Amino acid sequence: MSNHLKNEISPYLLQHAENPVDWYPWCTEAFEKAKKEDKPVFLSIGYSTCHWCHVMAHESFENKAVAEILNRDFISIKVDREERPDIDSVYMSVCQAFTGNGGWPMSIFMNWDKKPFFAGTYFPVKRRYGMPGFGDLLDEIANQWKYDRKELLSSADQIIRHLKKAEPGHKEENSKNMPKRAVRIFVDNFDSKYGGFGEAPKFPTPHNLLFLTLYAALEKKDEEKEGNKDSGDILKMVEKTLTQMRKGGIFDQIGYGFSRYSTDKYFLAPHFEKMLYDNALLTAAYVSVYAITKNHFYLDTAEKTAQYVLREMTCEETSDGRGFYSAQDADSEGVEGKYYTFTLAEIEEVLGEERGKAFAGTFDISAEGNFEGVNIPNLLKSEDLNSDFSGEIQKLYDYRKKRSKLHLDDKILTSWNSMMIAALSMLSRVTQKEEYLKAATDGQMFIEKNLSEGLALYTGYRKGKCSGKAFLDDYAFYVTALMELYHATLNKEYLEKAKGFCDEAVKRFFDKEKGGFYLSGLGSTELFMNPKETYDGAIPSGNSLMAYNLVRLHQLTGREEYGRLAQKQIRFMSCHAQNYPAGYSMFMIASLLYDNPPEHIVVVPKRSSDLEKLPNRLSLLANVVIEAQSGKYPLLNDRTTFYVCKGHTCYPPVNMLYGDLTSFPFPQ
Repeated sequence: MSNHLKNEISPYLLQHAENPVDWYPWCTEAFEKAKKEDKPVFLSIGYSTCHWCHVMAHESFENKAVAEILNRDFISIKVDREERPDIDSVYMSVCQAFTGNGGWPMSIFMNWDKKPFFAGTYFPVKRRYGMPGFGDLLDEIANQWKYDRKELLSSADQIIRHLKKAEPGHKEENSKNMPKRAVRIFVDNFDSKYGGFGEAPKFPTPHNLLFLTLYAALEKKDEEKEGNKDSGDILKMVEKTLTQMRKGGIFDQIGYGFSRYSTDKYFLAPHFEKMLYDNALLTAAYVSVYAITKNHFYLDTAEKTAQYVLREMTCEETSDGRGFYSAQDADSEGVEGKYYTFTLAEIEEVLGEERGKAFAGTFDISAEGNFEGVNIPNLLKSEDLNSDFSGEIQKLYDYRKKRSKLHLDDKILTSWNSMMIAALSMLSRVTQKEEYLKAATDGQMFIEKNLSEGLALYTGYRKGKCSGKAFLDDYAFYVTALMELYHATLNKEYLEKAKGFCDEAVKRFFDKEKGGFYLSGLGSTELFMNPKETYDGAIPSGNSLMAYNLVRLHQLTGREEYGRLAQKQIRFMSCHAQNYPAGYSMFMIASLLYDNPPEHIVVVPKRSSDLEKLPNRLSLLANVVIEAQSGKYPLLNDRTTFYVCKGHTCYPPVNMLYGDLTSFPFPQ
């Protein structure tokens, strides 16, 4: 049988289109049916490459007995969290309030007014792991709905009141103190032996590394003056973490790119799914540390990660550009990680005995295995990282692709594509390789042609269809991508577009009365609340990124409206970040840049060709403006001239860049 999901474009929803559960997508019809039939609503939220979503689907949603209960006593709705981040955000808050944690699959029970009265994540089909069986849970909720509904729904009113009161007061803390406090938290949680922060599981969280890198760079400038010697230690934390991740199994040593997170403290055994956003943000982190250290190990990692994305996560080139796909699954043939692991016998069969043994010795491959009887190739035990196994890696890559396949989520999401465009723009600046700049400009063209109408953006695209109006994150990340493209190309059209979409984001999402940006457009939410997401999770929050965008655009354009909004957004974010500033790294970056403006460079070219090799000579953070020759900006010595200002000091014009402008690691 098929249900109401068969005409959806989301790969996640389509995975459930043949379930015996009579699923609906999120739609008015489903809630009206629940009201008409006097049934509670079961909402299941997940995404197509989620391992535990697959497990619950196989155990429960493909189970005819469970489906019979759902179809008899509930109206069931499926939501792809990547298509509807608003629904995911609101009900994730509900889940965390009920259980103390959250995750996917998310299981929400509510009435037809969308008010939740029970929440959880994965439930096994039968009681185990200390959790009730899903069928038993359904029977209990259905029974309470029939015979004790008033008490059941009282929890919905309580949780909604709690969530609506959750916004902090407006007690302000000097944002200048927060970055130092955040750094201290990271120092206290740093694993000096294995890299990363805290205990397992260890998540990459690249924006934390970007913040620490910027902080270290700024401290290095001040340490002689202030006697501070911590900057080198802070950068060492970042380098240790990036090195361990690159050597570990979280990095795919055969096909490149990073998995979602490490399940252990060593970065050996990952949760094997690969997400576009992780690889985009990690590319930015490795490029940024390369910019400050000039260690090619980091640049090589960034390039290999980009190679993975361009090879496996990029759609076919069209006249409308090329977009980037969302994710690759952790599972193949029903087994997590099967695609990525090898036996020693396989290695020797593919590479031959001699080269196979050499490869195995370097990449920790053994007969007994390093992961559940098989092997995850890694370099954690290798001292020599310069051995050339490129030929062997290519053979294993080709063999692996023929051996089994991974599910690909081929949605093209505006926010995640924007992250990749920004990262590729950075990479093109430090390498001057045309392939990265072309991929970045093609990605921007794809968004412009397929995911926007004027200044109106859409969230996602698949097979010729858009999936809905954009949210704050889509605008915020796209503005950042456009600024990165401007600095990679010095084409003012990208800067003008960045300003236009930033202005549109303010118009659509900004709360003029209390400050901050709503996730959904003003007055457009259909839920019981419209959140203002501030905490940086796996990706920076839209509010953190808008603080960054407003600071950078103010510094880049000098437009006072951006300065006023940047100040207001910093005050708003300071209220949220004061208790745990380490959870707001993107805002910490914005705050540091606000208080420590990078060099402002006005370039007056004699000829346009003089700009061709300019970007990689400039700091990744410098604000660069191109001006025509004029009375205010004359040419010096009849050659391309640079006017450089730092803080409140402007230096005499020069025909070369003033000083060392490569010390700022973070991208504009």
